[in-house]
Amino acid sequence: MNVATLTEQPSILKAAALLPPRLSLGSTMVVHGVSKLRAEGTAQHAGFFEQLGIKPGKPWVIATGVVELLAGVSSILGIATRPAALAVLVTQAIAVAKVHGSKGFDNTKGGYEFNLALGAIALGLLLRGPGPLSVHSAIERRVKRKELRRLRFLPRQRRRSVLLDVLG
Repeated sequence: MNVATLTEQPSILKAAALLPPRLSLGSTMVVHGVSKLRAEGTAQHAGFFEQLGIKPGKPWVIATGVVELLAGVSSILGIATRPAALAVLVTQAIAVAKVHGSKGFDNTKGGYEFNLALGAIALGLLLRGPGPLSVHSAIERRVKRKELRRLRFLPRQRRRSVLLDVLG
């Protein structure tokens, strides 16, 4: 096996490369978000947030739960992936700063190991975007087909393309 064999991958493998990170990050964030939005979860987390000095606890728990849920769904679908990844980075940075950082690296001791892994996946998606197997890519292909069919760039269509570029 030579280097060329290792670096040359079929296009379907290249297209699928970002799917596992998106799905793992997304499903994790959905579970964490839903746990905060359930009645018993909101009450439990609100007390914990207030102990950490994040007051009032309940609105912050609900906001965090909604952000985690939306970021997870966005990541899974591959739409607005970059803003979702940024939201995950922010939530994980706060979790490390407020809870896990003082406990060291080891996850079994309450450390930041898991948060670092989630942050690394989110950073990769922030830098690379959702990849070709995503809702974003499907919408982008449709918009570009319409632009090519008309053989001109209308301002409204260009705005759609720019918006898609930003949402990545």
